[in-house]
Amino acid sequence: MAILDNFRDKDFLDQITILNDISGNKDPEALPELLELLKKPVGDTSIDYMVVNALNAVLSSNEAKVVEGLSDAHDGFRILCIRVAGEHGFPSAAAPLAAMAEKETDVDRLMEILTSLARIGDPASVSIFRLYLGHEDPFIQSACIEALGRLDDEASIPSFKAMIEESDGPGRYEICDLTTWKAVEALAAFSANGTVEFLVEKLHHKNPTVRRIITDSLIAIGPSCIPMLFKAFESGDSDLKILAANVLGFLGDRMGADGLVAAIDKGQVRDANLRYAVYEALGRIGSMKGLICLVDGLAETDELILMAVIGGLEQHVNPGMVSTLSKRIEKADEQSDRLCKAVIASRATRIFDALYENAGAGDGLIDALADSRDPEIIGEFRTLLAEIGGPRAEADLARLPEIASGVRKALAADDSRSMCAMHRAILTDLGFEPFLAANGEEAYDFIAQGEPFDIIITDMNMPVMDGMELVGKVRNTPGYEDIPIIMVTTESESSQQNLAAKTGVTAFVTKPFKPETLKAKIEELLA
Repeated sequence: MAILDNFRDKDFLDQITILNDISGNKDPEALPELLELLKKPVGDTSIDYMVVNALNAVLSSNEAKVVEGLSDAHDGFRILCIRVAGEHGFPSAAAPLAAMAEKETDVDRLMEILTSLARIGDPASVSIFRLYLGHEDPFIQSACIEALGRLDDEASIPSFKAMIEESDGPGRYEICDLTTWKAVEALAAFSANGTVEFLVEKLHHKNPTVRRIITDSLIAIGPSCIPMLFKAFESGDSDLKILAANVLGFLGDRMGADGLVAAIDKGQVRDANLRYAVYEALGRIGSMKGLICLVDGLAETDELILMAVIGGLEQHVNPGMVSTLSKRIEKADEQSDRLCKAVIASRATRIFDALYENAGAGDGLIDALADSRDPEIIGEFRTLLAEIGGPRAEADLARLPEIASGVRKALAADDSRSMCAMHRAILTDLGFEPFLAANGEEAYDFIAQGEPFDIIITDMNMPVMDGMELVGKVRNTPGYEDIPIIMVTTESESSQQNLAAKTGVTAFVTKPFKPETLKAKIEELLA
């Protein structure tokens, strides 16, 4: 081709211009000369790189040449053709790539071939992916799992299940490996043949990261997995029930709320931790049956459970609930005090606004607010009272104390809104300035930004980044090697606490707990 004549003798700018033109027009007549330049490079890194780009562009519209190049003697051109075949999904490249894969012994080259085969997605390639499903290299194995999942190879389902079972065994569960992660995602892609039921059964996997991946997968599947989640309530495992309730809450489907209410009616939700999880889930869903159940929950005496009830009702304020809550608070007994404290600590401003017009209920709420030591909460309700206005609101504003932020700083991570509210109340009572996060990633962002903390409190099971992963990152951060970390969890298995201790957790508090329990633990660690 004339444009490439005497290419090596041209100056740098001309060479760049020529190669850019070829990349743009993808002229197949340039292929022989470009191939010659690939096999015998010019020697300038920039030009040699652009030669590869030009070749890639020309080959992208020439499937026959790509297939022919798969058997070329030149190693670099052969690899380029492997990549182009996958990138552009050339169907006719599947058979020769499969033949190459059967004989390939180099791990890196095999990975290139399998990646391209996966992108092409030819069902005839299934046998190749099955062949390497047990490969010793985890990346090869994971690529095969992913490909077989996308190709809907039901024959591989038992293998995927076996991988997850093995990862839950002694000596294996401490690490979530790549193959387990991919096996979970592959099973979720089937959404049939008992795969969803299996994932629900493994929802309480011993590894928290695997639990998070299974949870995310079930949420992605959607409402179709709800009947299988209900089955978890037939078992005696409270940990599994709690995780199933969490998934039902995140799904947000009315059928899930109906099932949770039915579980309460059947007496399957006696455990305090489980009641807390169910109320949280019902608050996220917001069905009529769920709201009636939450109103019934106003009789709960456990502070944390009561905050879950108030947190749920705050999302769905209605006249009936407001009337019931007003009557309970007007009794001015111990339960009234608990309810007022829960409304304030939960920052339930919508409930507060609705109740305040009732003098009896409003006075109880102001008493609870005046007792708060949280400057942020007092500031938020101060703004609300100013908006309400009038002589009564002005008098109540005058009762509110001026609270300075704590000198010490504490970080708390939990995906539960009510649990974060509880942590805030406890930490401000102890004189801390609280920093709150909904997951481990948000929590670690505070540390990455340079915030110094005297103590860290974290849940174990959280979305995005779980507590175990957060603890591992914190312990590998300079300056945080010895900062006390308390893990607050519903987990009842000793294996979970042992795993967390190995990761770097200093102490544990089991949900649900009295505020005094966590306060005592914090003071003990900072004594």
